[in-house]
Amino acid sequence: MSYIKDNFLLETKTAAFLYDNYAKKMPIFDYHCHLSEYQILENKEFNNIYEIWLSGDHYKWRLMRNYGIDEELITGQASDKEKFLVYCKVLGTAFGNPLYHWSQVELKEFFNCDLEINEENAEKIWDECNKYIKDNHITPSYLITKSNVTHLFTTNEIFDSLDVFNKIKEKGYKFQVAPAFRADKIMNIEADRYLEFVSKLGEIKSFDELLNKIEERLIEFIKVGCVASDTALEKISLVPSKFDAEQVFNLRLSGKKLSGEEIDIFKGFLAYYLLKLYAKYNIRSELHIGAMRNNNTVMFNKLGLDTGFDSISDKNSITNLSILMDRLNSENSLPPMIIFNLNPKMNDEILSLIGCFQDHSLKGKIQYGASWWFLDNKEGIEKHLKDMASMDHIGTFVGMLTDSRSFLSYPRHHYFRRIVCNYFGSLMEKGEITNNNELVGKVIQDICYDNAINYFGIK
Repeated sequence: MSYIKDNFLLETKTAAFLYDNYAKKMPIFDYHCHLSEYQILENKEFNNIYEIWLSGDHYKWRLMRNYGIDEELITGQASDKEKFLVYCKVLGTAFGNPLYHWSQVELKEFFNCDLEINEENAEKIWDECNKYIKDNHITPSYLITKSNVTHLFTTNEIFDSLDVFNKIKEKGYKFQVAPAFRADKIMNIEADRYLEFVSKLGEIKSFDELLNKIEERLIEFIKVGCVASDTALEKISLVPSKFDAEQVFNLRLSGKKLSGEEIDIFKGFLAYYLLKLYAKYNIRSELHIGAMRNNNTVMFNKLGLDTGFDSISDKNSITNLSILMDRLNSENSLPPMIIFNLNPKMNDEILSLIGCFQDHSLKGKIQYGASWWFLDNKEGIEKHLKDMASMDHIGTFVGMLTDSRSFLSYPRHHYFRRIVCNYFGSLMEKGEITNNNELVGKVIQDICYDNAINYFGIK
């Protein structure tokens, strides 16, 4: 039997009461994920648990590599079953890793399987879950609906086709799917395939044509329900003149290799331009800072992007972030923004800066995003809550997101919610906050769902 019980992560009776009465049954609004809109549309029945559980999930791949598993059994040509059995073996002793908890909860929630995940039970889990998939015709829409998801935003590059979103609407699902606008592949001017990505926007011969096309595409996104954007940067660069950015773009169009300074010039201006655009069209901007990507060149050349070879950057660009936000604010062009920070050393710096740019236009206009990626664990979430409570207003927090490519990732919301309830329950029992269950419960419900719905303007 699984070691996870009803009071999992809930250390006090008050915490358990808060979770059971205020958090447990709240719907989920997944405002940032990497699920495939095409899989949602096709809604094809899964063949086995590997397809849902391990395929494309670089969190799990990374854990397997840390155990010393051969890549053949992770992303190679080994069978689905072989890869699954190896993952169960690895997970059985991954104490303290959030995957140790998430995976166990996923088994119970989606496959009604109580077996503890380890090498001994791997075969039984494989057979039991595959039978459940076949008997219950498990599809993407089944998993999303079962998770009580009402809205989800996929993450789509600027040149992606948008017809799929209208087709999804025609399916009549109980949940809504919309794209979040992302222009990273147009921003990352140093990429080998950059000119190929630009060409997907049409024939671009000048910098002005590029900027105009970005705005045109954003308008097309809005037509199919887009209300959010996403930008990922290792660091924030200073905002140069448009002329300097144009010179860099022209160099890249001519095939020249750019210096680090030139790359920063282009990214600095494009980040500024995008944020102004998001303010113009009232688009909520999700800004992810601090990931150092594709560290392993050999594996990048073999497997490509988003395969588990990224890490936390130590580049401190808080001054440049301040300058950027101040300039946008001075131009009345600072959009509602959620800043996700991957380096926990920067919590206080970013939280104190956020407090400088709030206004009456929206409650919690500038948000400190939920613990992200390498910080999406018990310790990271607890630190995030404590830091936010001490320097921000926790009652405005828009809460959790999955940031995942897996349809099984929604138990992460309940993992987060249990930690939130435990945090508030502990404060109540210590006499550090009110003992008014209804008042605290409402704040918990706001964090779970209601704040995000209001923040993104969902009707």
